[in-house]
Amino acid sequence: MNWVEIRIHTSSEAEEAVCFMLQELGTEGVSVADSSVRERDFETPYGEIISLSKDDYPSMGVWIYGYLPEVRYTEKIEAQIRKQVADLKAYGLDPGPALVTIRTVAEESWEHAWKAYYKPVRVSHRLTVKPQWEVYEPAAEEELVIEIDPGMAFGTGTHPTTRLCMNLMEKWLRQGDQVVDVGCGSGILAIAAAKLGADKVLALDLDPVAVENAASNVALNHMEEQVTLRQGDLLKEVSSRYDLVLSNILAEIIVQFTDDLPGVLKSKGTLIASGIIADKEEMVKRALSEIGFTVVDRLQEEDWIALAAKRI
Repeated sequence: MNWVEIRIHTSSEAEEAVCFMLQELGTEGVSVADSSVRERDFETPYGEIISLSKDDYPSMGVWIYGYLPEVRYTEKIEAQIRKQVADLKAYGLDPGPALVTIRTVAEESWEHAWKAYYKPVRVSHRLTVKPQWEVYEPAAEEELVIEIDPGMAFGTGTHPTTRLCMNLMEKWLRQGDQVVDVGCGSGILAIAAAKLGADKVLALDLDPVAVENAASNVALNHMEEQVTLRQGDLLKEVSSRYDLVLSNILAEIIVQFTDDLPGVLKSKGTLIASGIIADKEEMVKRALSEIGFTVVDRLQEEDWIALAAKRI
């Protein structure tokens, strides 16, 4: 069977929105080639074990790939994609070059070849993310390895927002915590929380496909007893109270559920919010201040920011 490869050249700011857009179209997996990777210094304690070719990355911004079976592809879909990318401006997102490239590829050309670009990633002092087909031995006893299938959903540990969130989790999550992950995607944060010692984790996503894919990754890590997955619209149907709320989504979405936080977090609970582009940081801080929360920790990588906030 032949497949249609959809490549969208956009900005890093719009990456999550475009990935979600492709998934909504029913693409079979989404992958991202980020131009910043070419300039990153990998000689660090948490560097990626990876081999790169400059031809596989744009000179600026990101290339986001999605694949549709050729029999399902129509010119109307292409027109829809181009319009949705252009419409990102209406949501305050920079669409970047906004170039859409379409080509047909044979199944064998991409089904397995893309795996060569996913290698184990040391995300923090204790957390390492690896694709399930890679053989990897922990370098230290305290190192925790998360296995995922990167082709299933957004959230592979390579994006700055995921790394920032996991580093804050390592600092603020306590043994035995009750945790809720809002917009769980691939389930990587929920799995990380369980491995770091959370007693119970509720992972929520509005997209039923994301919930299904996250369940597969949870099973891959043998975390079914600790992690419960459920389809849900942010915190709207969460009735229990938790020690920690995790969210790695756009700033515009974070401010939509801040009013629900006082009813979900325990009195000394913590919010860890990532996915915040630099120029939206103050918007998130204002929304938190309005409900009596104070930012107690902050991490930044490139233009991405993650915040930890508490009710003080």
